[in-house]
Amino acid sequence: MSEEKNRGTEGRTRSKTLPKVAFVALFAALVAAGSFISVPIGPVPIILNNLFTMLAGLVLGPVLGGAAVGLYLLGGLVGLPIFAGGSSGIARFAGPTGGYLIGFLLSAIAVGLIARRPVAGEKLPFPRIVAAIVVGIVIVYIPGVFWLKSKLDLTWARALMVGAVPFLVGDALKGVAVALISRRLRRTAADVLDGTK
Repeated sequence: MSEEKNRGTEGRTRSKTLPKVAFVALFAALVAAGSFISVPIGPVPIILNNLFTMLAGLVLGPVLGGAAVGLYLLGGLVGLPIFAGGSSGIARFAGPTGGYLIGFLLSAIAVGLIARRPVAGEKLPFPRIVAAIVVGIVIVYIPGVFWLKSKLDLTWARALMVGAVPFLVGDALKGVAVALISRRLRRTAADVLDGTK
């Protein structure tokens, strides 16, 4: 009897864990895919990573969204060519754009904290979505520009001109795209994940 009970408990645990693992892996893959759409315009290329990191936080919440971006960073750290330009390794963290990689993780967590974990039947207010996206964009820039300034010995004005200003319009457009698609994806994630706390 107890053996059957244990098997039932294990089955329920597995059924709760598998969707979480699947969502984390899916969003890690999406963030990685965003690296391959890269337009070099200077020391910092235009990429789609931050679109998917914000989406991870909005759709999955702070824990699973952060885990997805953390998995992406870990994959690149151990040698998978999934950073911008097909690069990988610890040298990318130490290089001029390393701060942006850390910013991706912080952004996903911050966006998730503002949006909160999706719950079935709960509709996220649009102003909260906008606030989460704005914070998510800004948080990528903070360690990104700071690290860029430090590594290239730039003035603050130059670091902002190289590491932030050229991307503002593009990031605003990415934010609009995230706002438009996140609600539907949140509903889907909530239906799958609700009850798997």
